[in-house]
This record gives sequence, structure tokens and C-alpha cells, in this order.
Amino acid sequence: MSRPELSLSLQFADPRHKALLPRHKVARWIRAALELPGEIAVRIVDAEEGRQLNKDFRSKDYATNVLTFDYSHEPVVGADLVICAEVVEREAQEMGLDLVAHYAHMLVHGTLHAQGYDHEEDDEAECMEARESEIMVSLGFADPYLKD
Repeated sequence: MSRPELSLSLQFADPRHKALLPRHKVARWIRAALELPGEIAVRIVDAEEGRQLNKDFRSKDYATNVLTFDYSHEPVVGADLVICAEVVEREAQEMGLDLVAHYAHMLVHGTLHAQGYDHEEDDEAECMEARESEIMVSLGFADPYLKD
């Protein structure tokens, strides 16, 4: 199956997991979630930068796993995805997840947000989670919402 075109900028303000996130894998994971061509910047940050961005743009004073700044949905999806390395690592440890799989999930999750998917309401969450599960399984990862 042909995947949409992707222009990707990959930045590591926090380089701790750089070896786990080679450009070709990050691009593959994002493309799997794209429904239209995309221009996506991914920035891996530390907790301080993640917290400041979350505070400035969402009025929440803590670092979160992924922040999506979406600028356009069509004809090209334009967005910045900011992923906090410390939060993703902590969540993976707490939930017993493979770190690479959790990064892939956060990139898929953020890419879906960039296209207008949301999870504020139950029906929206169901739709978004089903799409995330489908994409993650298609990439060879476990369903992130399947509980043991």
C-alpha cells in the first residue's frame, strides 16, 4: 500500500534516545498514520522544555508525553510534534512497555491529532483509539489499548 508523501524534520533537543529513533523508522510510523501528504516536524525534548510548552500553550504546568501543534489538515497536514523523552521513558517503564513501541505509539497518536482526531469525548476517544490500534498492529507492534 502506498503511503502519503512526508516532509520530516527530526530534532533532538534531548538526545538520550536518538539511537532508538532513526529517521527512517520515525518517518515510517508517521506515514502509517497520515491520510494525506504531510509536513511534520518532530522535536524530542527534555522535561523542562516539555513542561514550559505545555504550560504556555495548554495552561498545564507539567511535561506531557506528546504535544501536537497542528497548522493545516489539508491539502497537506502541517504540524509540529513535541515528544518529551523523560515522560515517554517513565511511562514505558511504569506500564512495562517496550520503549521503541511507546515512541511509535506517541508519534502515531500525535500524527492523528495533527489530522483532527481527538479524544475529549467518549465517542471521539473510541474512534481515535481504534485507529491507533489498527495502525500500531499494521506496523508490527502490539495493540496499545489491549489489556492483558
